[in-house]
Amino acid sequence: MRVLVVEDHEKWRHFFSTALRRQPELQVIAEVSDGLKGVRRAEELQPDLILLDIGLPTLNGIEAARRIREVSPGSKILFISENRSFDIVKEALSTGARGYLLKSDTASELLPAVKAILEGKRFVSATLAAHGFNRPPDPQTGARFPRENAAPVIATNGVNTARQHAAGFYSNDQRLLDDLMQFVGAALKAGNSAIVAATESHRTGLLPRLQAYGVDVDAAIEHGRYVALDAAEILSAFMVNDLPDPLRFLKIVGDLVVAARQVSEGKHRRVSVFGECAPLLWAQDKAEAAIELEKLVNKLTMIHDVDILCGYTGDSLKSDTYNHILRQIYAEHSAVHSR
Repeated sequence: MRVLVVEDHEKWRHFFSTALRRQPELQVIAEVSDGLKGVRRAEELQPDLILLDIGLPTLNGIEAARRIREVSPGSKILFISENRSFDIVKEALSTGARGYLLKSDTASELLPAVKAILEGKRFVSATLAAHGFNRPPDPQTGARFPRENAAPVIATNGVNTARQHAAGFYSNDQRLLDDLMQFVGAALKAGNSAIVAATESHRTGLLPRLQAYGVDVDAAIEHGRYVALDAAEILSAFMVNDLPDPLRFLKIVGDLVVAARQVSEGKHRRVSVFGECAPLLWAQDKAEAAIELEKLVNKLTMIHDVDILCGYTGDSLKSDTYNHILRQIYAEHSAVHSR
C-alpha cells in the first residue's frame, strides 16, 4: 500500500514515516510539508493512503482534502492533528476522510488507524470517542466527537487505564503548567493523590494555578495527598555512576507512591505522578540514562496503579541528530504529545 505523508513539522513527519516504513506492506512514496504540494503529489502519485495534517502552510489540510478528493478520488485520507475542536473534527470528516487521529495518540494508535482505514473502515481516536460519548453520532460519518471545549487528555493508552505513562513535549513553561494544572488538579479534585517531582520554578508556578482551578492545596498538603519534590534531588537519590539504579528507584519512588495511595480518598485510590527527572537527564545530554529511567518508570506502572506524565520543555526536541533517541523515548510511553 502506497502512502503519502503531508505534515509541516519535520520531526512529526519523520516519526510517521519511520513507523510506517517498518511495516512490510506499507510504502511511503513521498513526504511533503504544505497543503498545496500535498494536492499536487496526490494527483501525480495517486496513493492508497494520505496522512494529512490540518495546520499546513499555503493550503490548510481540510481544504487540501477537498481538492484531493477531486484529483485522487481513490486515495483514503487519515487526518492526524492535535486539534480537538468539535467543529474542526466534524468538518475534517465531512470532506470524505476516513479517519481522524490525535497526534498525542499516535504512539499507540497510528498503525491500528492505518490498518482500519486501508480495510475500508473508519477510525477516530479513542481519546475523542471517550470525550464525546454524550454527543450523538454524526449522521454522515457515524463517529462521535469531543465537546468543543474539552480539556486536553494526558493519558491516552485506551487499553489498560491502570498503566498510563505519557510524555509531553512543551514549547514553553506556560503550556507545561497548563497541562500540569489539569493533570494534578483532576486527581486532587477526585480525592486521589498527586506527586510532583519538578524544578522549583514549575513547582512554584503550579500552586496558584491549582488554587485557581478550585483545589484546596493546603488541605491536600496537610493530608499528604499532594507531595512536591525537587526533581534534581530525587534524581540524585537513585543515580549510580550516571545511570538510574533499578533497586533504588523502585524502592524510593515506590514507597512514595504507596504512602500517597494510602491517604487517597478517591473511589479507586489512584496516584498521579508528574516527573521531570528523565527530562533533566535528557537536557544534560545523558540520553542513555534518560531512556533507562523511562524504562524503569514503565516497571513502576506494572507494580502500582499510577498515572504518569513526563514533562519535556524548551529545546527538548533538540536537533535532527537526536531523532533516533527521541524515537526510543516515544516508544517507552503509552502516549506522546507536543504543545
